[in-house]
Formats: sequence, structure tokens, C-alpha cells
Amino acid sequence: MFNRDRWKEILEVLTTNWFRTVLTAFGVFWGILILIILLAAGKGLENGIKSDFGDIATNTMFMWTRSTTKAYEGLPQGRSFEFKIEDVRTIEENVPNLRYISPRNRLGGFRGGNNVTRGTKVGAYNVYGDYPEIINQDPMTITAGRFINHNDINDKRKVAIIGNGVRNDLYEKDEEVLGSYIKIQGVNFTVVGTYKKNSNDGDGEEGQKQIFIPFTAFSQAFNTGGNVDWMAITANDGYSITSLKEGIIKLMKEKHKVHPDDTRAIGFFDIYERYNRVESLFGAMSFIAYFVGILVLVSGIIGVSNIMLIVVKERTKEIGIRRALGEAPWSIKMQILMESIFLTIISGMAGIIFGALFIYGVNALLDANGPVDMFLNPSVSLGVVTAALIILMLSGLLAGFIPAQSAIKVKPIDALRTE
Repeated sequence: MFNRDRWKEILEVLTTNWFRTVLTAFGVFWGILILIILLAAGKGLENGIKSDFGDIATNTMFMWTRSTTKAYEGLPQGRSFEFKIEDVRTIEENVPNLRYISPRNRLGGFRGGNNVTRGTKVGAYNVYGDYPEIINQDPMTITAGRFINHNDINDKRKVAIIGNGVRNDLYEKDEEVLGSYIKIQGVNFTVVGTYKKNSNDGDGEEGQKQIFIPFTAFSQAFNTGGNVDWMAITANDGYSITSLKEGIIKLMKEKHKVHPDDTRAIGFFDIYERYNRVESLFGAMSFIAYFVGILVLVSGIIGVSNIMLIVVKERTKEIGIRRALGEAPWSIKMQILMESIFLTIISGMAGIIFGALFIYGVNALLDANGPVDMFLNPSVSLGVVTAALIILMLSGLLAGFIPAQSAIKVKPIDALRTE
């Protein structure tokens, strides 16, 4: 079946008319190349946009207060109110399936720059008052020391975890950081840890220039009492924060006497909802890429099938002689199928190789010139390549099936009369 004579015959048939064979193979080559490039481009765009989410837990929402837009229960329109630390316990007791609720306070940012000093060096940074759970919702890598713990919360310890950007600004290169002191608006805090964040985070350099201190120490040092600027709320695995969001907001409206129809009084940012939109978008893009690529590939397969029909027509007399000499129909059919599969796989493999080289070149350019906004690490998975090979094999069989059937239907006597 796979003897040398059969392969020699396949090569002779395909090389008899080089120009025709190359044009036929180009259709399959182009189809698989376009499919790979489209999928790689979609993946690069997906990676770029998803990198904006950084390492933030995607099943999380942030919630804060704004002015009311409706009068309610004797309270005027335009009233300002704030969340309280007691609201955390209220949510925990009344809303099931929540994993973390982290109240946060902040100095800097929208409140204006704050002075952080160490000796003669001064910097303006965002300072966050947090609970230990926030590191699970807004992950960071602790590069030295530790993060906030519950003993810090309970004892209202004035300790701080600083970003590597803060360290570079306020400390000499080889200077010991742990155990040193920094002043935040005139209040001394002991540095017990340093951190870094993923360089792809949306905050970029600013993400490395933040300071985290215990929520209770923040409240005491900066006289915020039990006020909470906003909360980071994460749902349990298997539950979406989007489905729990309405219940949380309704509970807070009841607690703070906000009109049920006031949609502006409580602001929120639902990361899970945004992330799902991105996932849906790229699912649709992948479908389009497969659809377009496969259509182009099918056009190439049709070209292979047409050429094989021409080849069979040209070899009608040869097939008649072989039939007259006693060659079995299945042997002739197998010959045609193997020629079709061989041509399809060779041209398809060339398309895969060129696609891989193209992706490698694009990644090399991105590495040399820096990442492009919303485009990062275009790639195609091994599963896609494997699927492409399977498609090529099936396509080769399909392309050769009709010509092979046509070849064995010719009667030997009729084939011998053909000029």
C-alpha cells in the first residue's frame, strides 16, 4: 500500500505540471495561513485587553457613595452620606455567598496629593487603609517582609507596606527598608514590607507607588472615624458578583435611607460584568476567525478537488489499462486519495510553518519595540495546530473522494478507447 513505486508515481503525477500543482497548493496554503494569522491576532488583542484587568480578582465589584438624586423619608435631594464600618458586618450577615468584603480608605488621588516624608526626601503617593483580605482581591507580590495582618488591625498598629516605586524614591539603593520609619501627613509609620505589582496592570508605574496601612490605624491617625470610602466585594467561586450586586445595593439603600429608585446614590464598578463582556467579545471574534479561515481553506480544497478531477480525466487511458491488467478498483481509488491527501497536507504544513514564522516575527518586533496598546503576545495554541492538521487530513480525503469515485466508475473498455 505504501510501497516505493506508489510514492514515486504520486511524485511523478504532481511534478508533471509544476505550475498547476503550485497554484492548487497555494489555495490550501493561503487558507491555513489566514486562519492562523486571524486566530493569533485575536489572541494578541485578547491578551492586551485582559492585561488591563491586571491581577485583580475578576469576580469582584467596588462600591462607593455619591450624592442622592431623590428626596426620601424627609431627607433632602442632594444629600451626601458615607458608608460605615458597620455596613461590612451588615452585608456579611444578610448577603450569602460572599468571599471577601474589604472596606478601604484613601489619602491622595482624588483628595489631592499628600506628603510622605523620610528624612529630607518627600513624595506624594496614594495611601490606602485596608484589611488583610485586600491582597486576595488586588494581588501583589510581597518582595520583602510581610503584608497587613489581623493583629495589626486589632492593635491599630502604625505599620506600612510600600511599593518598590516608593522605595526607589525615598531610600538609597542598598539601604535597609524594613524597620525604618516614614511620615504620612506627619504621623510615623514603621515599614514592615515592600511589594511590586504586575507590570501589565492598568495602573502601570503608579501601581508601584502606593502605601498600604491597617484600616484601623488609618482611621485613628487621620480622624476618619468609622467612615469607609469604598468597599471591594468578592463573591464565592460558583457565584457571580453581578447576580449578588442588586441585593447588596438594595441593602445599603435601606440602611442609609436612600430612595429605592435612586440609581446614582451608590456607585459601583462590576469587574465580573466587564470581564464577561470581554470574554463574549473574544468568543465572537474567535468564531469569526474560524469561519473566515475555514471558508478560505474550503475554497482551496475545492481547487484541489477540481485539479484531481482533471488529473483523473487526463489519466483515463492509463486507468483503463491498469483495470484491464487486473488492478483492483480500491487500489486505483487509494492512489487518487493518497495524491490528494499528500498535496493537501504538504501545502497545509507549509501554511502552518509560515504562520508560525509570522507570529514569531511579530512577537520579536513587540519585544524589541515594546508592547502596543491593547495588543500583547499573539499566539496560537498547540490544540489549534493539531485541529488544523486533522482538518487538512479530512480535507484531503474529501478533495480526493469524488475524483477517486470517478476514476473507478470508468469501464476498462471505454477507458482504452479514450484519446
